[in-house]
Amino acid sequence: MHVNHPQDAGAAGTGTATAPSSRLLPLVITLFFAWGFCTVLVDVLIPKLKATFSLNYAEAMLTQFCFFLAYFVVSIPAGLLVSRIGYLRGIVLGLLVMAGGCLMFSPAASSGWYPAFLAALFVLAGGITLVQVAANPLVAGLGDPARAHSRLTLAQAFNSFGTMIGPLFGSALILAAGVSEPTPGMDAAALAAFRVEQAGHVRLPYMIIAAVLVGLAALCWWVRRSPVPAVRPVGHADYRRLLGMPRVSLGALSIFLYVGAEVAIGSALVNYLIMAGATSSEHAAGNLIAVYWGLAMVGRFIGSWVLRFVAPGLVLAVCAVSAATLAVLAGTALEGTVAAVAILSIGLFNSVMFPTIFTLSIDGLGEDTPGASGILCLAIVGGAIVPLLMGLAADRIGLALALLVPAVCYLWIAAYGLLMKAGMIGAARAEPAAVPTDA
Repeated sequence: MHVNHPQDAGAAGTGTATAPSSRLLPLVITLFFAWGFCTVLVDVLIPKLKATFSLNYAEAMLTQFCFFLAYFVVSIPAGLLVSRIGYLRGIVLGLLVMAGGCLMFSPAASSGWYPAFLAALFVLAGGITLVQVAANPLVAGLGDPARAHSRLTLAQAFNSFGTMIGPLFGSALILAAGVSEPTPGMDAAALAAFRVEQAGHVRLPYMIIAAVLVGLAALCWWVRRSPVPAVRPVGHADYRRLLGMPRVSLGALSIFLYVGAEVAIGSALVNYLIMAGATSSEHAAGNLIAVYWGLAMVGRFIGSWVLRFVAPGLVLAVCAVSAATLAVLAGTALEGTVAAVAILSIGLFNSVMFPTIFTLSIDGLGEDTPGASGILCLAIVGGAIVPLLMGLAADRIGLALALLVPAVCYLWIAAYGLLMKAGMIGAARAEPAAVPTDA
């Protein structure tokens, strides 16, 4: 016979209601930093792997394709899992999967085989997906519902802090030794040895990250009985019902296009800055990636305050139009330092987009929130598709003009923001959920 202990309630969404613990907020915000740090390292990895394995732009973007493909594959199962085991246990499992993906970089480096790096990135991203499916709605629910937009934007600011620090860390350990291409005419043995030697620069940073992730998983396991928002089991019928809500389905499309645009620009930054004449060194260009993500961090701190007073749909539309304008200018009219300023400044306007779209999409869903979160995180697969499209465009029309691809994405996001501001996409209100303890 199974006895329902109070701590079992967080997994099933039943049991004695208690208030969510705002004391968890700093720990959960640390998770935002961690996955931002891990995600942005792919931007530093791209020029290294592109040179080491003699890849064209489209082939190099397979790194982002495999990384963000994990969101498409894992998000719905992650939503189902979190609805059954609870937010905090889901986060612990996700962190351990992330650590496993990081450890896979060691054999990938030893083999000097490009597909092994793609597999490691897929596993790492699968863990990040599970953490995101749990952490985004958890932050939104840890406090006053009226301030969910502001709270998630603040958490995303620390995600941007991770994406600002990550390139500096990766550039120092991966790009500082330079980016070398194999000498034409190398025989097979020499080429294999060259690739193993160059790929070895990737091993250390990911081993360090794996150790930190295991420590975070242990800490989250220790606090797993803290009170958190309710979760109820989600079934496939719930996903179909949620996709029928315009607020969720159009929000998912906006997440798809936003993440795709943000990742496409971040992935191309090193090559674009060198091509535009802003710098001649991959190491220096890698450090400038920190400016792109640092501006996103600044924008999110500002946005968390602005969103207390200004309608989120309007803020979203203004930022999206500004980002589209800068992408068009960087792609068609500018060069040198001015081009660098334009493309890096897109990060400032990217800042509030993800958290604002996310909270607009889950507003009022109550116990349906984990299911909607799974759908929205699935849409992060845009980070696989849009960069690949931009890479294909860059191989045909040049990297600068290929920036028109993310510009088009931003225009839809602006339209979504205006539709939300005008009230043309209605809210789907749910009954308030009991708030059990997550075990």
